[in-house]
Amino acid sequence: MPFEHEIRVTWGDCDPARIVYTPRLPWFALDAINAWWEHYLGGGWYQLELDRGIGMPFVNMSMNFKAPVTPRHRLICTVRPNRMGNSSIGFHVEGWQGGAMCFDGDFVSVFIDPVSFEKSTPTAHIRGIVEKELARCAEVPLVEDPGA
Repeated sequence: MPFEHEIRVTWGDCDPARIVYTPRLPWFALDAINAWWEHYLGGGWYQLELDRGIGMPFVNMSMNFKAPVTPRHRLICTVRPNRMGNSSIGFHVEGWQGGAMCFDGDFVSVFIDPVSFEKSTPTAHIRGIVEKELARCAEVPLVEDPGA
């Protein structure tokens, strides 16, 4: 199974059409990726930057919208790494609600030194975790409904 992050969608996340306001969807996806880091490293982007000296700004985000997200059900975001470069990492995120995929997207960030803002390479520890997950996720078929 890919990593799952549950989000409680609220009325305050919605627009006048009574569905989630579009800019909230990348927010939810990035929150799920941050939760992935917390799960595997014990801390998210805040801790990576301030405690470990590892910055990770995004250089590309691409999302496809498939069904509206509403407060009716919990939003389950599945997260899996899908690439590891010399100085970058990519994640694939899917958002599921009530048995339907609502969105999916690919997100790429680069490793940087937060002081100089220059590209850097991931630590051996981070690379090991990501490569292990890349291999594990490649062996597991995509889930049709993670909440089922």
